[in-house]
Amino acid sequence: MRGLTFSILLLSGAASLGFTSSPVGAQDAVVSVGGPITEIIYALEEQDRLIARDTTSVYPPDVLSLPDVGYMRRLSAEGVLSVGPDLIIARDTSGPPEVLKQLQAARIPVVLVHDAFDPEAILSAIDTVGAALNVPEKAAALSASVEADLDTLSERRAGLHEKKRVIFVLSADAGRLDVAGRGTGADGLITMAGGVNAVGDGFNGYKLMNNEALLAANPDVVLMLAPRPGTDHSLTPEELQDHPGLLPTSGGAPKVIQQVPAAALGFGPRTPALALALFEDLYGGTP
Repeated sequence: MRGLTFSILLLSGAASLGFTSSPVGAQDAVVSVGGPITEIIYALEEQDRLIARDTTSVYPPDVLSLPDVGYMRRLSAEGVLSVGPDLIIARDTSGPPEVLKQLQAARIPVVLVHDAFDPEAILSAIDTVGAALNVPEKAAALSASVEADLDTLSERRAGLHEKKRVIFVLSADAGRLDVAGRGTGADGLITMAGGVNAVGDGFNGYKLMNNEALLAANPDVVLMLAPRPGTDHSLTPEELQDHPGLLPTSGGAPKVIQQVPAAALGFGPRTPALALALFEDLYGGTP
């Protein structure tokens, strides 16, 4: 029952809008909205039913050959309907809301998957997508694999004597750093990997942080996204190490790790394995 119970409760609340939680039949023309959802569909080996995806769905690379219906939070009903779907599976942060209502009015089943940044959300998403595609056995097998990594992470976190203070830097703007606070995939990843988000509880979302606040955060480790081919990063690890807000303290300069794949922040089926790799980077494999 685990995450499935929560998913059904969530989507039953959306039933007044015509949304469903499945199973919705043998749909073979599926539009996926949300990178983690697309990854789950591939992990379930149901990718042959996909006819289109949103802009955030970039893994595995094969999915890039499918039509792109737009960014998940700026969808248009015309764009989605133009590909002829008979099922849409979307993160519940997709929108705008009026577009989802238009899709429902067109009698297209829309399954919403809860969007959150904790282990339960990953398992819940697998359950929901598996039910929507009517492949619960495959979903159970995938969940078991993901749970094995989550159990390993839990055991390793339990053995920690002292947790690293970590901040995640997304970018820089006029010398100030754009840092991840609560309610972000980066914050969830830091927690899953055994760290503590050094920005504190009053800092939510991604925000620019001034040098004084950075110095007060006093991180042991600074995380950055791994470089992606074809992108121009405005910030390098070397620049971070010399940033005035990250000056060496009595504990020394923070370690900079530029190995965080963007996929780790989406909380899909790969995130627990990527969190295990980050644990290794943070603690060298030992508490």
